[in-house]
Amino acid sequence: MPPPAEHPGSPTLADSVRLADDGVHILDRRVFPFEHRWVHARTVEEVARAIEDMVTQSSGPYFAVLWGMVLAAREVADADPDTARAHLRAAGDRLIATRPTNDQPRKAVAHVLAAVDAAEHDIAAAALAGARAGDADYRQRSRAMGRAAADLLPQQARVLTHCWGDLYLVGMVEAALQQGKQLSFVCTETRPYLQGARLTAETLAEMGVQTTLVTDGMPASLMRAGQLDALVTASDRVTMDGHVINKVGTLQLAVAAHTFGVPYHALCHAPDPESATGADVPIEFRDGEDVLHTLGRRTASRRVQGLYPAFDVTDPRFVSTVVTDRGAFPPQRVHEYWSGGTAS
Repeated sequence: MPPPAEHPGSPTLADSVRLADDGVHILDRRVFPFEHRWVHARTVEEVARAIEDMVTQSSGPYFAVLWGMVLAAREVADADPDTARAHLRAAGDRLIATRPTNDQPRKAVAHVLAAVDAAEHDIAAAALAGARAGDADYRQRSRAMGRAAADLLPQQARVLTHCWGDLYLVGMVEAALQQGKQLSFVCTETRPYLQGARLTAETLAEMGVQTTLVTDGMPASLMRAGQLDALVTASDRVTMDGHVINKVGTLQLAVAAHTFGVPYHALCHAPDPESATGADVPIEFRDGEDVLHTLGRRTASRRVQGLYPAFDVTDPRFVSTVVTDRGAFPPQRVHEYWSGGTAS
């Protein structure tokens, strides 16, 4: 059994990766909400495979990487500091490679390595302190970003989401409720894993807001009919020139929103200073077999092949604002995040 929740009262998925003495326990999002099954990862490699196998996604890999680095430090607790640091760097490389499109695993590794590099002794304790600092930092930044996003929404906003934004979306909803806003949400089902149907919609319902599920092909018609006030998504990465990389399908929603005058707000803690433009971001392709199945059941014959680019790139002209933990920026000015520019 996993250890008890560290954040009681939060939505289930806001506390779905937990460190324990016997390893890392990860809530299996592949079967949530129908089952609350936990996957027990005892080693760094098992954590990495859990991320690759979609046991966890969205914000989940960030926390899995933090605690996976702690497991790596435990493995070399009795080694000399130089050997331990080399082992942790190798573990970090393995964990970062699990989700190449998303820049958050890299940030999680950096939190732990910074603490380890500053420690003279007791690398395991330093790694744990760095991971805890990374956990607190992510949650604080998500709350700040959520407040900035909530400020952009009308008093009675009808919000379209795509895929799952985890603590990004939770922070925005909590802030909007504190402001007295009355939100309702329309969630795309998000094929082929149905994250929108199983994860987003369930969590929003847990938070007590009105939630409606639609298929991935319906939102443009709802926008045309004036039934949506905003499109809000998380992002796996935002480039310095304002390209938004997110779950595949985001691009077509952003184009439709642009066409029908619906603002698109993309949430990210910060643009990635290592990615100048969308061409610099590797797009992860997953097994095409995933497209040929829904919830474990095949939906096309054996004569048909599947193609699954897991993410797409949305051009800045289709994005209204990039919302960061320092406020909302027009996409063309998001690079000012790192140069002290003022958010709008």
